[in-house]
Amino acid sequence: MTQGNSSKTKQRPQRLLALDILRGITIAGMILVNNPGSWGHIYAPLAHASWNGLTPTDLVFPFFMFIMGVSTYFSLRKYEFKFSASAVTKVLVRTVVIFLIGMFIAWLGLTLRGWIANDMAIFDAMFTQFDSIRILGVMPRLALCYGIGSLIALLFHGNSKAIGWIVGIFLVGYSIILLSGNGFAFASENIIAVVDKAVLGENHMYSDTIAGLTLKFDPEGLLSTLPSIAHMLIGFLVGGMIIKVKDNTLRINNLFILGTILTFAGFLIDFGMPINKKIWSPTFVLTTCGLASSFLGLLIWIIDIKGYKRWCKFFEAFGVNPLFMYVLGAVVSIVLSYIRVPYAAVESGIISLKGWLYQAVWIPVAAGNETFASLLFAITFVLFIWIFGYFLYRNKIYIKI
Repeated sequence: MTQGNSSKTKQRPQRLLALDILRGITIAGMILVNNPGSWGHIYAPLAHASWNGLTPTDLVFPFFMFIMGVSTYFSLRKYEFKFSASAVTKVLVRTVVIFLIGMFIAWLGLTLRGWIANDMAIFDAMFTQFDSIRILGVMPRLALCYGIGSLIALLFHGNSKAIGWIVGIFLVGYSIILLSGNGFAFASENIIAVVDKAVLGENHMYSDTIAGLTLKFDPEGLLSTLPSIAHMLIGFLVGGMIIKVKDNTLRINNLFILGTILTFAGFLIDFGMPINKKIWSPTFVLTTCGLASSFLGLLIWIIDIKGYKRWCKFFEAFGVNPLFMYVLGAVVSIVLSYIRVPYAAVESGIISLKGWLYQAVWIPVAAGNETFASLLFAITFVLFIWIFGYFLYRNKIYIKI
């Protein structure tokens, strides 16, 4: 954590504001879509595609992965992309910390569910459920992609041509795996599920239900980490593009051109290889990286060329402490889901605090429209988390994870 009087804080004005805003929009979006008032009442754009396809919600995680790649270029640049002890140590330590935070979030959910919802003794809830904890997830995926992607960048000294070849090899290789291993079917024999079951075990995987079929199928599985690393490295290459070009007009031209090429390539190849977030298909990588590149170019044009910055502060509060804000949102969400309060309107007479806020507060405000109430809850949740972020932002406190 750094504060306003530190050397790191003095460098803050040199940051690319558009990147912070894109990061902030993405984190706010992740918190919004993860916290509806009711999972049974969600507007279609705020839900993930059930299998193949792409919704606005499907963009938030890949956008953050892309941004992480861009930021990694900026971070490793100070080491001159040399595979040195200091650079490798920083990468490995950060990788372990992010992964363990992800495991902590999973553990906290299991603990509170066991203790409060299932009436387990607190000690048992805390220490006897490790055989059923989910190992992978959003934070572990970020950790693995950051760690492996950064080490690849250091091994090849940030060489864009070599890293571009690695991206191509990962995506083509993963395509072959999917096509030869029933990878585009939501089925138990899907190669992604087969590998996860063999390595992780079913008890440590995510359960998903599509069209009435429930399977152990992890959307952040081991095999699909390969294209996610390629995803992060595309962001890394874009970071190099941004740094090497000082003129903002040329920057946005390059970003729009790259974004258009990647987006069109993803949509064209979709006819034979569907866009699918849950398997992180190569077309999903191309399309979302293309859209993220174009969006970043648009933000540079709005913020840095046209100078429209007054609207940015809300998202900058999320963007300067992104992982902390995401983790805070996850922890608060878990706590709200398991704290119990009396509520006579339900048969049991007791309900979660989240359920009470949704049913007793937001449904009446929304005049009985449950879907609108669910959205109001999610927006309020984002605003609540923003209060903490804005306090840190105003006091120039940057929590590094």
